[in-house]
Amino acid sequence: MTTRAQPACAALKVLAVASEMFPLLKTGGLADVVGVLPAALAPLNIDVRTLLPGHPAVFGALAEVRELCQWPAWFGGPAHLLAARHGTLELLVLDAPHLYARHGNPYLDSTGRDWPDNHVRYAALAHAAARIGWGEVPAFVPDLLHAHDWQAALVPAYLHYLGEGRRRPATVLTLHNLAFQGQFKADVWHLLGLPAEAFAMQGLEYHGDVGYLKAGIHFADAITTVSPTYAREIRTLAGGMGLDAMLRWREAAVSGIVNGIDTEVWNPATDTHLARTYGVDDLAARLVNKRAVESGFDLPADPSPLLCMVSRLTAQKGIDLVAAGLDAIVASGARVVVLGTGDAALEDALRAGAQRHPERVAVRIGYDEGLSHLLQGGCDAILVPSRFEPCGLTQLYGLRYGCVPVVARVGGLADTVIDANDVAVKAGAATGVQFSDISAEGLLEAVRKTVQLYRQPEVWRRMQLAGMRADVGWQSSAAEYAALYRRLPLPKEAP
Repeated sequence: MTTRAQPACAALKVLAVASEMFPLLKTGGLADVVGVLPAALAPLNIDVRTLLPGHPAVFGALAEVRELCQWPAWFGGPAHLLAARHGTLELLVLDAPHLYARHGNPYLDSTGRDWPDNHVRYAALAHAAARIGWGEVPAFVPDLLHAHDWQAALVPAYLHYLGEGRRRPATVLTLHNLAFQGQFKADVWHLLGLPAEAFAMQGLEYHGDVGYLKAGIHFADAITTVSPTYAREIRTLAGGMGLDAMLRWREAAVSGIVNGIDTEVWNPATDTHLARTYGVDDLAARLVNKRAVESGFDLPADPSPLLCMVSRLTAQKGIDLVAAGLDAIVASGARVVVLGTGDAALEDALRAGAQRHPERVAVRIGYDEGLSHLLQGGCDAILVPSRFEPCGLTQLYGLRYGCVPVVARVGGLADTVIDANDVAVKAGAATGVQFSDISAEGLLEAVRKTVQLYRQPEVWRRMQLAGMRADVGWQSSAAEYAALYRRLPLPKEAP
């Protein structure tokens, strides 16, 4: 099939495909990116619709929907494709109750285990995207399909194996976290609706199993990750999580585009979750928020630095290093508050630390969006000691709010935080503290350095201001996505 290049001035139609989207449904940073990118691309003449599974949380947020088409037998039951809007977001929703009508976490059941039919649920989503890409839904015929993570990674595979004689839109696959690959036992193969030849090393077969993300990497026209450093890390044996060889093979198609944040939602000058709003001209007002954090976590008011963590409580996030080093962190002169949920053993270890230091450490198990804003607006620094971090968003929120990031030198953390080395501090360019030794001792040394910097009020203030003035929005990153989209060949209509 011949293709043509899209003129730079023409509107480009993009179908984003994702399993979650803020503010409708969120379990992590993927939802934030999917939720804000359409608005960031709109000024660049990119028209984005987002295809989502019809989870109850999605329908609960929609005021009006209209049916576009029906698929009576869709991976085990009837499905309807619906068009909807949420604010400025234009959506397509795959309404398949037998697959998605389940409350709570979209991926896990009430016991915390993966839904046993996740392979079918996200194959159904990807196949629906392919049919839209072929032009079967006249209401929106995209030029390009942008698939996010393993849940949408079969989109390029369905286009490849089932698309003979049909229009073939360009495809982009974004890897938000390579640790989650969508790997399933081979006995699910017959449920996917793909030809037998697709179960091969040059297709979906992956060490005898079915690999969704592996297939997406193989067939996508372009592969992006959410930071340039992470794009390099995943092509190494240490960082590739078993897919490094394939990513090196596709190296010419791989690039890193750092995430941004929604600077309207995350704006300390207007944030209603704060006890006191503020800006670069009145940093002293942050003290009101600090006192609100202390009160909310039952900590006494104290002039010492207050560090926070807002995170999934997992080893990937380095939470075990914090738990192991809490006594020494407290001895260094710092206090710690934690908001998050995750591994039960790590939750217990953090609670134990809080019991040992009830006036210096506090832990809140769970997640609260408003409280996460208050922590950024009231704490002095945020700890992000991840062993690997594709991009990270909490350090960007910290920069925006003058909550100085203390981060491991990996992935997007390395790309977005300027370390407070002597040269950067003297130049007024430093925005945080980085550390390369990702261990309890390495973290402790970074905390000690942070405490020393905090005890130099003018140095600390310059770091806060440099962070608050940093470009953490989507404008430059959206321009990179738009340029990538327009470099890809776009389809002619099928004969």
